[in-house]
Amino acid sequence: MNNKLIVTIAPTGNVPTKKDNPNVPITPDEIAESVYRCYQEGAAVAHIHARDKEGKPTADPEVFREIIEKIRAKCDIVIQISTGARGGTTMEERGAPIDLKPEMASLATGSSNFPNKVNSNPPDLIEYLCKKMLENDVKPEIECFDVAMITNAEYLAKKGLIKTPMHFNLVMNVPGSIKGTPKNLFHMIEMLPRGSTFTVMGVGKAHLQMTALGIILGGNVRVGLEDVLEYSPGVPATNEALVKRIVKLARDYGREIATPDEAREILGLKKL
Repeated sequence: MNNKLIVTIAPTGNVPTKKDNPNVPITPDEIAESVYRCYQEGAAVAHIHARDKEGKPTADPEVFREIIEKIRAKCDIVIQISTGARGGTTMEERGAPIDLKPEMASLATGSSNFPNKVNSNPPDLIEYLCKKMLENDVKPEIECFDVAMITNAEYLAKKGLIKTPMHFNLVMNVPGSIKGTPKNLFHMIEMLPRGSTFTVMGVGKAHLQMTALGIILGGNVRVGLEDVLEYSPGVPATNEALVKRIVKLARDYGREIATPDEAREILGLKKL
């Protein structure tokens, strides 16, 4: 069994701005350069959100195309796009970037609360995105903001809408969703279907504890300015510094770091 650690970088997200942290990449050039620097530090997967010219979240496939092409010109990192609720309002908008045939795409299998809005993922939208991913041979990363999203992913797999083995991202400590505690993380991992792979991330103050536990418990980890803006209290983070720290921590715990092609093997993706 390949025990190498897949490090995912989430460089941008939909929420952070340069006012929050001047290191947040916004433009396609900034995102591509940040991803490349993280790749050099050991990141194997890039979780990509897109922003329009005003810096607001967008699901415009042409913006995603530009970001993907700029990343591909620099490195062979696995590209995973977001289909999240803040980027688009309709099923068609949220699913449009899937037609670019990225290797992976996010898939939330239920609705939850964000701090000031609902993370809305009704059943018809979920099934629409599942079918789009199947048609385009895009592997879903199942974003689990709470325990029931694991259960629903199993139901969707039984209906043939998600291929197995599945890959999960355990999203810990989003305000309004499951709290980032060791007990909650252990419970979510125990809920995963046999044979699944999983990534652990933590938002805000839970970031380092949750990712460290992900390493120890044999999972993979996600870091980046989408999830945490400070490296330490009062010190703005950079994407590269977050990757560098988690890589060192993983090696201290005896986990070697997966290359993009090794990540593809672990996740069941085709080599480029």
